[in-house]
Amino acid sequence: MDAQTLVDERGELWLALAPLWLEHEPGERDFARMIEVIERHDLTLEELEWVFRLELAPVLGRRQMSMVGEWRRFDDYQLMKHLVAHNLRLKGWRRKSWMLFSGLTTMMTRHRWNELMARLMAERGMRHS
Repeated sequence: MDAQTLVDERGELWLALAPLWLEHEPGERDFARMIEVIERHDLTLEELEWVFRLELAPVLGRRQMSMVGEWRRFDDYQLMKHLVAHNLRLKGWRRKSWMLFSGLTTMMTRHRWNELMARLMAERGMRHS
């Protein structure tokens, strides 16, 4: 997969979910926007979990832990460059490593993700387990 295909297929979704890593808790509008974009991409909960754990968290988790990151908002262009570069390399041992360590990279944002998934399941009329 090339960079343009990644941007075309995932860019909107990545940018919609990136606010989960900002310093403030997402509000009602933020969650509504995320759900709207998620629904356009027609992904299962399991597929979304892997987008969160493998495609987003390794890049955004690193930025969240660094002292130089901007946490009120992101520069979408710079963020997209980092996400595309990461995801183009997400093969073989790199993919397996991120799968193994994804608990660490998602730890600080997991509560927000769980809230988003609960809202998404409610939107889809699914039962919480």
